[in-house]
Amino acid sequence: MNAISNDGVWFRSISSRGISAWGIGVILTGFYVALYWFPTFLEPLIRLFDPLSFLLRMKPADQWFLYGTFYTLAVTIFGIKFLKKYKGNKYHFYRTLVLIFCQLVLAYLVPIWLSRINQPEFYFSYFWPLKREYLFPSDLSHLYNSGNFGVFATFWSVVMILIATPILTYHFGKRWYCSWVCGCGALAETAGDSFRQLSDTSVKAWKWERWIIYSVLLLIVGLTILLWVNSYYKGEVLGSVSRAYAKGYGFFIGSLFSGVVGTGFYPIMGSRVWCRFGCPMAAILGIQQRFFSKFRITTNGGQCISCGNCSTYCEMGIDVRAYAQRGENIVRASCVGCGVCSSVCPRGVLKLESGKEPRIKF
Repeated sequence: MNAISNDGVWFRSISSRGISAWGIGVILTGFYVALYWFPTFLEPLIRLFDPLSFLLRMKPADQWFLYGTFYTLAVTIFGIKFLKKYKGNKYHFYRTLVLIFCQLVLAYLVPIWLSRINQPEFYFSYFWPLKREYLFPSDLSHLYNSGNFGVFATFWSVVMILIATPILTYHFGKRWYCSWVCGCGALAETAGDSFRQLSDTSVKAWKWERWIIYSVLLLIVGLTILLWVNSYYKGEVLGSVSRAYAKGYGFFIGSLFSGVVGTGFYPIMGSRVWCRFGCPMAAILGIQQRFFSKFRITTNGGQCISCGNCSTYCEMGIDVRAYAQRGENIVRASCVGCGVCSSVCPRGVLKLESGKEPRIKF
């Protein structure tokens, strides 16, 4: 079996934390800081996108149109690069095409079209708790009361959160979302592919990962419950506390963590910083995958030559080789099922599979 070649990544400055990597990291971080808190610094760049904005939205560009356009271009361009790199691999071929489609159509063109016809800018590829507003009472009420489309969008959100997500995760693991649909995953898999080997595989990093990601999940669950309680009592119970809580979460998690750190630190910490340490959606799907899903990566330990390619290119920092050497299936909540570990294995030791029965193990 021929493995996908990743030769030379540790000899290039951009993919081995060299000067160019730090330079790109500073630029990305600076861009996100300006985007969230100092958009006036981006004004000359925003004005360059006015023609495209008028063509698509019939109004001038703003910072979010600029960001969405850059984001979509990055996923599309680097997605094509990813397709060329992993050519011949059907799993990566279809997965990358779906990622590009979800970002270009569901997360970019459809919301623009909806706003143009005076409908809510709804994103079909995002769900609570990643798109936390879709289960907040005021936002859900506004969406529901915005007409026939709003009713459909509300129905879509509830069904995807409560029904479709558990079923899909049961059958396919969290990969159906994290590696096939999610916009954060799309950017990590395409633009972040050059940095996947930078993820820390140490036990210490794994401990930090579990503490942080489940803490973020508890924060958003607590916030959602608090907002619904306040909505029921018409804001008379801890109204000011819930508003401060929501603003704090939006600043520290929604902006600083997921944006500035989550993307700006690609060239230094790897491409899945946010997905691995902070995403509450990944945390929920990970719990389901760990205990109630049929998905696992199976290993054939007798064929393993301990080359370490699998561990090196695991963007989630999983020491895949340690599992392969013991002949153990890889059952980890953090695994996004990208399949790259299998693709870079020269002996075909690893396979992405869904067994007949789920693992119920505590």
